Amino acid sequence: MPGPPEVRVEVRPPWPFRLRRQGGMDGVQRCRDGVLHRLLHVEGVPVVVRVAQPAADRVVLGAAAESPDAAREAIARMRFAIGVDDDLRPFYERFRFDPLIGRSVRSAPHMRIRRRPEPFEALAWAICEQLIAFEDAAAIQREIVRFCGPRCERTGLRDVPGAAAVAGLAPARLESFGLTATRAQALVRAAREVARGRVDLRAGDHERGWARLRAIRGIGAWTIEFLALYGQGRYDQLPAGDLAYRKLVGRLRAGGNPAARAEEDEVREFFAPYGEWAGLAGAHAIAGAVRGARALAA
Repeated sequence: MPGPPEVRVEVRPPWPFRLRRQGGMDGVQRCRDGVLHRLLHVEGVPVVVRVAQPAADRVVLGAAAESPDAAREAIARMRFAIGVDDDLRPFYERFRFDPLIGRSVRSAPHMRIRRRPEPFEALAWAICEQLIAFEDAAAIQREIVRFCGPRCERTGLRDVPGAAAVAGLAPARLESFGLTATRAQALVRAAREVARGRVDLRAGDHERGWARLRAIRGIGAWTIEFLALYGQGRYDQLPAGDLAYRKLVGRLRAGGNPAARAEEDEVREFFAPYGEWAGLAGAHAIAGAVRGARALAA
């Protein structure tokens, strides 16, 4: 039986681009023969999106759905997620000789933030990832997806459950997956705010939604900064409380002491000179530190 019709779009990236051909830890994105596959839902309509890069200057996206409008919207969301339309020339010109990140910027001009196609995903997963090991958080995310993530019978792909589905869960159910009581309650409350329209994660006035979410116990600055960078495309935001940044800034400020840790405010202050590019600058700083550590170990 044939699948639904497919809408195809070819994109010519305005800046060097390299498709990251790998799935995510939550299991919703898969890579088969170099092609990314992802199930999305647009106003309840399931859409299977495929992304391929057959040439350095060409990216092809296809979306199969019963509704052409839903297919086109899903393609737009995946274009946002992979950052294919981002013109990073201003960032490159400004920071290619920066003492901290210049080497990384010159060697990896294609680097982009790996975003989520739906901002609620970034919010939900940020709450799951607070103050625990990434592997443990990923296991919790996979359990949530398995329990209530919608599944495509034709492809076997699953989607991250939307705000309405998470809002209907009992916190105790989320606790059974490994979340603490505080985070389980925070996730359900945040989902209800989004599902009932009190917080619009796609609206241009992000700060208003952030303020409402911050009123929820268990949601702090790191969660909002994670949402902003990975779910809303805000390059000016950096998850300053992330341990990787606290280690990096602490080590740099302490003359290379590997045991040093910076506070969140110190991390924000350190990356403040990068202004509207702080989030991308942070990614380059971490990548540069990792490459440096590998070089020393070689």
